[in-house]
Parts: sequence; C-alpha cells; structure tokens
Amino acid sequence: MATDTLKSTPGAGGATSGLRRLLLDNGALTALIVLVVALSALSGDFLTTDNLLNVGVQAAVTAVLAFGVTFVIVSAGIDLSVGSVAALSATVLAWSATSHGVPVVLAVVLSVATGIVAGLVNGFLIAYGKLPPFIATLAMLSVARGLSLVISGGSPIPFPDSVSHLGDTLGGWLPVPVLVMVVMGLAAAVVLGRTYIGRSMYAIGGNEEAARLSGLRVKKQKLAIYALSGLFAAVAGIVLASRLSSAQPQAADGYELDAIAAVVIGGASLAGGTGKASGTLIGALILAVLRNGLNLLNVSAFWQQVVIGVVIALAVLLDTVRRKAGATPVAAGTGGGKGKQAGTYALAAVVTVAVVGATSLLHGGSAASTAPRMGLSLSTLNNPFFVQIRAGAQAEAKKLGVDLTVTDAQNDASQQANQLQNFTSSGLGAIIVNPVDSDAASNSVKAADKAKIPVIAVDRGVNKATVNALVASDNVAGGELAAKTVAEKLGGSGKIVILQGQVGTSAARERAEGFAKGLKAYPGIQVLAQQPADFDRTKGLDVMSNLLQAHPDVQGVIAANDEMALGAIKALGSKAGRSVQVVGFDGTPDGLTAVKGGTLYASVAQQPSQLGRIAVDNALRAVRGKKVEPTVKVPVKVVTKDNVAGFSG
Repeated sequence: MATDTLKSTPGAGGATSGLRRLLLDNGALTALIVLVVALSALSGDFLTTDNLLNVGVQAAVTAVLAFGVTFVIVSAGIDLSVGSVAALSATVLAWSATSHGVPVVLAVVLSVATGIVAGLVNGFLIAYGKLPPFIATLAMLSVARGLSLVISGGSPIPFPDSVSHLGDTLGGWLPVPVLVMVVMGLAAAVVLGRTYIGRSMYAIGGNEEAARLSGLRVKKQKLAIYALSGLFAAVAGIVLASRLSSAQPQAADGYELDAIAAVVIGGASLAGGTGKASGTLIGALILAVLRNGLNLLNVSAFWQQVVIGVVIALAVLLDTVRRKAGATPVAAGTGGGKGKQAGTYALAAVVTVAVVGATSLLHGGSAASTAPRMGLSLSTLNNPFFVQIRAGAQAEAKKLGVDLTVTDAQNDASQQANQLQNFTSSGLGAIIVNPVDSDAASNSVKAADKAKIPVIAVDRGVNKATVNALVASDNVAGGELAAKTVAEKLGGSGKIVILQGQVGTSAARERAEGFAKGLKAYPGIQVLAQQPADFDRTKGLDVMSNLLQAHPDVQGVIAANDEMALGAIKALGSKAGRSVQVVGFDGTPDGLTAVKGGTLYASVAQQPSQLGRIAVDNALRAVRGKKVEPTVKVPVKVVTKDNVAGFSG
C-alpha cells in the first residue's frame, strides 16, 4: 500500500536516538525552525508582526499552487503547467469582467472553470493519450501562457475592484491571501486524508498496476487529480492578480518550479506514494522565509537562487537519509501517529517562540544606525541598462552616506511586490522602485504611502498610487527619436523591421507607441514586420535571423533596446552599418562600443547612471522633508559615431 508518513522502527532506545528520529521524521519543520531562529538573530527587522504577515502573504500563492501539485506528485505525476494556468485563469476573469461586462460572480466561475478544463486536458492526454506527464503538462504550459497573451493582447488587464479585495486585509491587519492559503490547505488535507480520491492518489503513486488490478479506475482518477490541480492553480491566479490589482499575462512565470520545490521540501517523493498538505505548507513557508530573510539581509537575488537550489537538494538528501535510517511506512489515511504529530507541531511552536524571543534580545539594546536607510527595487539586473541604474544609485548613496539595499525582481511583478512589502515592514527611510509593471506596483506603493515612507519611481511610473517623484526619461519621446533617426538616415523612404521588447511591460508598450508616432511623419518608410524579442540579445539574434529569411531586402532595424539591436547586428553580419542601418535604445556600454565601431548606427541613450543618481538624491531630499519635484526628466540623447566620444552616460 502507498505511504503517507514514516514512523521509526522500535528498539532505537535512548533520548539521543529519539531526538535524532524526531529531527529526521520532521526534517522540513526542523529546517523552518532553524531558519526562523537564524534570521531572527541576523536581522532585527525579521521578527516583527508586519514582516511575519508579509511572509504569510508571500507564501500564499506558492502554497495554493503547491497544494494542487501535491495531489499530482503523490500519484507519481508532475504538473509543469500550474503557473501558466494561474495566469490564464486570472486573465479570463479580468477580460470577461472588465472588457465584456460579465457579472463578477460569473467571471469568477469562468476563471475557475478555465483552470479545471486545463487540468482535464492534462489528465486526458496523460490517461488516455498515454503521454508522459512531463510532456503533456509542458505543452499545456506553453498553450496556457500563449492564450493568456492572446486574450490580453500582451497588456495587463485591470482587475475588478470587488475581486481585488482578495489582496486586502481583514480588520486592517489580517491579509486575505493568508486566509485563502489556510482554507485551501485544509481542503487539500481533507482530500488527501479523508476521501476516496485521496486514497486513490496514494494507491496510484505507490503502484499504479497494483491499483488497477485491485479495481481502481486509474484513468478516471487521473482526470480528477489533474482537474484538482487546475482548480487550485486557478485560485492561486486569482489571489495573485488581486495582489497586483491586474491580470498580468506573464504572471506566475516559473512558479511551477517553486510549487514542485515546496512539495519536495515538505517531504513528498517524486516517485509517488508519499506527501501531505502540512508538509507542503511548511515547504512553501521555507521558501518564503528564505526569500524574505535574504532580502532583509541584502543578499543578491542571484545568490538567493543558489541558496534555494541548495535547500531543495538538501531536502531530497534528508529524505534519502531518513529512509536509510530504517523508517517503516505507515499506510496512508491511518489514524496512528496523528496525535503525536500534532504534539510535535505544538512543541515545535513553543520551542520556536522561546528561542526566537531570546534571540530578539540581541537586537533590543543595539544602537540604531545614523545613516539613512533606503531600498531600491529594480525590475531586473539581467540587463546592462538596469545594472547602470544600480551603479549610479550605489555611487550616489556612498557619496551621501546612505545605506542602500538593492533587490532584483527578475521581471516578476509578484516578486517585486514582495520586495516592496519587505522594505515597508523594515521601516526604511525611503523606497526607490523601478516597476516591472506600472499597474502591478500600485498596491505596494499605497502600503508604503500609508506607512509614511517616501517613494521615488525611476524610469517607469506607478499607476493609481502617489509617488513623491518620478525620475525618468520619456520612453515615448525616445521612441519617436529612434524612428526619426532611422528614417532620416534612409532618406525618408525604405523598408525596416522593428524588434519589440518583452510583451506586457510598460517600457515595451511606450517605446512601441513612440516608434509608431515617429514613423507617421515618414510615409515613405515601410514596416515589413514587428516581432518581440524580449529585450534579450540571443532572442534578438534568432528573431532577426528569421526575419531576414522572409525579408532579405530590409534596409533598417529599430530595436527597443541595445541588447536586441546587438543580436540583430550579429544576424546581419557584414550588412550591419552598411546596407542595413540599426538603431538601438538605452545607450549601454556594449551599445556605445558598437556605435563607435559603426555596426550600430545610433542608440537613443537614456543616461541610466544619471537616473540612479538623481533618484537617490531625490529620495534623500524627501527623507529630510525637503521639497522634490513631482517629475524629474532626464533628457534622452541620440548618440551616433559623431558624438559618442563625448558621451559619458
């Protein structure tokens, strides 16, 4: 029979052996306690009510997704599509309720139905189509994400106010996402431990052939299992979109990996047959505590990925050690040991509170730092433009004696919301934000405003929220300049292609708007094609190579950033700078080098280091109560071979 929990063999005598067994059988819980104690000792900002509630909110979406994935993994399957299904479900809700006037209640039903249908398709392909779960759900990952982009047109859709309350708090302090997480966790626990379908999951995961021979309708059970996973994904998508006040077509990208990690850290086996909702919840909390604590400790987002990867590996290793230590299986759904398990959790809570209370004294008498503390949340550091913003901000912070914490949202609006929440609960003097999306950042900025923390937006504005200042170049005006530059170089007539930025981001939309406006003045310019290349050099190379096959007579290229322009130059080869003129955007070091070499005709330079410097300067003025201008424009400049030598960026 399949297993749910593990119980130690008798005869292991002695208190030391008993403690060792307790730690082995509750490895995830032990790890969570150690993390909480360690972070409480390392950061005085961790052990606050606001921050602990932040951890709960930040764990909510991953936990709800992971509860659904637990059903699949217990039955020896895998579901890679939950992140995309979450985004699709939220998009369907927002699209139907706001764009088509569907009553909100019906829109929610449609959203949940979308998740269930996606799960049923996965289950049908696996059970009746005989596709491996990895392949079937990988296909759904792509299909669901593509449909989300098609329905939304690549742009975020505002969420209905009546549903957005799911991202609020009850009584002004208890976050609704945490309540949703608890309710869905209890539902998952009941399904796994108290229902026929739950027992079927363990049976299928333990030995599918034996389950079939015993009379279990395995195919129909798999349909139900993946439908449940889709339902939980839909709920997670609604909660996520409520937090961001908008349905983001690129939301929850990569969350399927976090969900799987939470299930595995919580003690489930990818081979099937084991796993429980409480373990999954602990796994999700471990990931949230890790990210929260590492943010508070100002650890690079790149190193955060390394740490989380190590934790996942250690979790699987612990499971292996536990099995080799001689644990014996207990049949799923049996009552034995449940009282003992509840006692273990209660004891763990008491020990944690006691130890954390003691470690908090380490921070009680410490002198407060006299340096102003600020946080800078950048949309991504996987782009030279934003790396330059960081460099300018850090240089100015050092000059002014400011303690600056920098985080990387990795183009994930939800992750940025978490980072801004952490900044707010840490009581920083000011927050500087470069939004992943202007709409999605609004709730987090409102929370900072409510806490009386000045907020400075850099490069991109924040919609539906008040910031003390916006330090930015005009992306639309820059797009017009780029269009004018390539058109004049071609003498007012010619054939061009446009490489667009990442679908759904405000920078991509605004620059595309500028390109369109600028080209209206040049009717002789024919746009052969417009394709997204996601602000990425490799994708710029691939997309340009493909476009050249269809349009070998192209004479000009406008790229929404220098990285894509450099990829296009690579694809063009000897044509770049000779028969084909390429114009980029941002004025990055590599872009300017290409301008000097003549392969890149021009770059519309935004002077990113100046953006970072001016943002920190204005943030410090706001902290000191001095007046700041609501809009601080940093002029864009067209840099060509003629003036690149005198351009500093």
